[in-house]
Amino acid sequence: MNTERGPREGSVDAAFTRAAVLLRAADGLVIAAGAGMGVDSGLPDFRGPEGFWRAYPALRRRGLRFEAIANPAAFAADPVLAWGFYGHRLQLYRATRPHRGFALLREIGERLAHGVFVFTSNVDGQFQAAGFPAARVCEAHGSIHHLQCCDSCDDAIWDADGFDPVIDDEQCRLVSPPPRCAACGGIARPNILLFGDGGWIGSRSARQERELLRWLRRVERPVVLELGAGIRVATVRRFSEQFAPALIRVNPRDGELPAAGGVGLPLGARAAIERIADALRG
Repeated sequence: MNTERGPREGSVDAAFTRAAVLLRAADGLVIAAGAGMGVDSGLPDFRGPEGFWRAYPALRRRGLRFEAIANPAAFAADPVLAWGFYGHRLQLYRATRPHRGFALLREIGERLAHGVFVFTSNVDGQFQAAGFPAARVCEAHGSIHHLQCCDSCDDAIWDADGFDPVIDDEQCRLVSPPPRCAACGGIARPNILLFGDGGWIGSRSARQERELLRWLRRVERPVVLELGAGIRVATVRRFSEQFAPALIRVNPRDGELPAAGGVGLPLGARAAIERIADALRG
């Protein structure tokens, strides 16, 4: 039987070896996570309108793309529809169990002198649900688990725990009362940076970013493990590329590396994390 490996398989094995070398030499791990990190937990992939509309056929019937519903204008025009979408997402994220890769990342980070810090554009709260300390998570685009006033009448951001949305999934509409701002009585919205959003209250995310920068000042040899970060909204990629060549980019579709270099792993997030963990044990 021929047991020789093709050039692509061999090169991927070599990339995992290089990734393990980077991680063994590091004293701090930054996890830079995009939407691809949650796909293996069963969360929908909104890549392109078809991916979005498969998850929300009621919005397909209206011809509404993700950019149109994930927009402050949607809350102004039809808050029941906007909360139908975000209420469904809130329920989904609350019910979703993080995949095994999250626990493996915690194990990898705990071996390093300064541990691990998360920088993510995801708003789903999966890292906190997986046991990462909230003080070590920077949510660059906010969190669906927190609310703010639609009219930004003040700077208040509050927890969404008391809001239990009931959704008509067929119509993608909220049938229970929407959350309200305690200050003005107006409708509240998720504390998420939306498209075309001039009213997002970013103080919570800014505070998290300051904590990340303080942590980075203590770390001498950081390595960034970037997972499932897209190119359409490139917040995570721009952040992680400043650390190249100490960058491990995990992406099955958009794996190009910056000019400064790094290690590219053309797999999904969970598969890559599991193989990195195996390489570190070897």
